[in-house]
This record gives sequence, structure tokens and C-alpha cells, in this order.
Amino acid sequence: MISIDPASSVPPYEQVRSQLARRITDRDLAVGTRLPTVRALAADLGLAVNTVARAYRELEEAGLIDTRGRAGTVVSAAGQTGREQVLRAAHGYAATARDHGLTTDEALDIVRAALTDTPHP
Repeated sequence: MISIDPASSVPPYEQVRSQLARRITDRDLAVGTRLPTVRALAADLGLAVNTVARAYRELEEAGLIDTRGRAGTVVSAAGQTGREQVLRAAHGYAATARDHGLTTDEALDIVRAALTDTPHP
């Protein structure tokens, strides 16, 4: 399900969060899919419980999962719409970039910079 690279500069909680988020938005995990408990996933990955809890908390804040107490944590319906929202935003961005005369390479450079939080060229 998830793999952790201990040599990565990316913190373990972010590795868990990003991999689960990607699987949810790519629809590898369907709405209603029950996720492992925080303790079980932490044990499977060899991580501290608080590390996995932080990843789950951030996924819940993003609307990708719902925690239902004893019923567990499941993929929320909002996770399925995330991909469509990104696609709509991409179409809007592409139209704006064209309106302002940006080349494809310039527009992609700006997106790459935004995704990595670095200033664009």
C-alpha cells in the first residue's frame, strides 16, 4: 500500500500523506474504502503512531478521508471530486496562460515552480 524511504529528505508523515492522497485522487482507493487504523499502519511501516496520526489528520483536513470513531477511517466522497477540481483548474490556467501569450514551456515552468514552492523563472 505505502512505502517509506528512510533516506528521503521528505518527512515520513508527508510520505504517508502524499502517497495516500495520490491513491485517493487517482481513484486507486474508492469512496468508502476503509483505511488501516493509525496503530496498524504505523506498525506495518515501522513508524511512530503520531507520525501516521499527523498524516491522517492532514488528509482529513483536506477532505480526503473521514474518521468515524470506532467505525474507522474511510475515503470520503470529496476525495473523488479532487481530481475533477484539479482538471478544471488546469483548464482555467491554460486559458489564462494562452491569453497572456505564454508558451507551453513557460506555462509548465510556472506550474513546476508552484508545485515545488520555488520562485518561477
